[in-house]
Amino acid sequence: MRFGIERPETWQVCTACRNEMVETDPHARCVRCGGLLEIEHRVPTAGREELLRRFTERRGAPVGGSASGVWRYRDIVLPSATEVVSHPEGNTPLLRRSALDRWTGVDGLLLKHEGHNPTGSFKDRGMTVGVTQARRIGAKAVACASTGNTAASLAAYASLAGIPALVLVPAGNVALGKLAQSLAYGARTLLVRGDFDDCLRLVEEASTTLGVYLLNSINPFRIEGQKTIVLETLEQLGWDPPDWIVLPAGNLGNTAAFGKALVEAKAWGLIDRLPRLAAVQAAGAAPFARSFAEGFARRHRVKAETVATAIRIGDPASYDRAVKSIRETDGVVLAVTDEEILAAKAAVDASGVGCEPASAASVAGVKRLVAAGTIRPADRVVAVLTGHILKDPGALLYYHRELEPPPPGANRPIEIEPTLAEVSRVLERAAPSGSG
Repeated sequence: MRFGIERPETWQVCTACRNEMVETDPHARCVRCGGLLEIEHRVPTAGREELLRRFTERRGAPVGGSASGVWRYRDIVLPSATEVVSHPEGNTPLLRRSALDRWTGVDGLLLKHEGHNPTGSFKDRGMTVGVTQARRIGAKAVACASTGNTAASLAAYASLAGIPALVLVPAGNVALGKLAQSLAYGARTLLVRGDFDDCLRLVEEASTTLGVYLLNSINPFRIEGQKTIVLETLEQLGWDPPDWIVLPAGNLGNTAAFGKALVEAKAWGLIDRLPRLAAVQAAGAAPFARSFAEGFARRHRVKAETVATAIRIGDPASYDRAVKSIRETDGVVLAVTDEEILAAKAAVDASGVGCEPASAASVAGVKRLVAAGTIRPADRVVAVLTGHILKDPGALLYYHRELEPPPPGANRPIEIEPTLAEVSRVLERAAPSGSG
């Protein structure tokens, strides 16, 4: 189907065959060819100054959707939504730590910390829009496959909306903190004897056959919410874009969302140039990086294995949309080792910021790109931290207490006798430290 001259305010379009669908169509994929869907909007009738005025006036609202760092941008996210499902979410900080400037080699590295969202990850931005859409279309239940963060977020927002939730996670491969959230928020949690890709295949089949509304990042409304990570960052920078935005890359929903947000922001006059995207994968789960190295000549699929469980994905669902984002922003894709990820996490944690392992891939990527000369020390760089430090306490404790030989950033706990002399001995041996 193709709409005529009078297009609706918002609609869905297939990224493969360009088939168009109304915004309330519940299908997870294109009904004609099975391709991924994308949300398109008419050019806002409000001009740049009016849009910026609206965004500013809504900031800091005490209650309701306008208190959200997602729905503040409703005009370019989902303008037709009136009753939204919101905690609220977003409004996350942009941080700087001089210790990380020194560690990465970038003068003034900025960290966009999405771990400050209600359930501790960026997923809440997409989920507020996805669950709002689920309620608008009268979904009888919502479902997702997850490595943990999506499950936690879906469970929380479905509970808020009063909609039954089903989450499928790979048995034995979900960080304890994330699994605990899914159970606590009341989602029916299925431990699948397989990996994430098996979970996603199964939940897509359930969506098609059983009629539950799929809320993985292949859902285009999720992508609309995740665009606001970039929109809020740009607003925090006075709508003066950085040179680089560096992000972890797993299922590639954020890579797709970031490119879409930047291209739309430039087309609608909110910014005058596009930052470059750098998508960073773990070396043990790097099919997108392999494809990039070959000029995206073919799509790779791998058996994923990495300590960074949030990006332990071998067949990323948003591949096609992410390729478009990298091309449109003259972006790069790279892979860093688990050792580099854990070293970056230790540096982020020691600076007083803290993040889960997958988040640290972005910081490890910055260090690698600076060493390669791709990022210059004077470039303005924003690295996105996607999850809270307590999302994966197991990996954190393994690094500091068990890994042999102890890595440079390890902070071993010290057992002592209950005497002041023992405390004094430890203090005398302690090296000076500072967070910068």
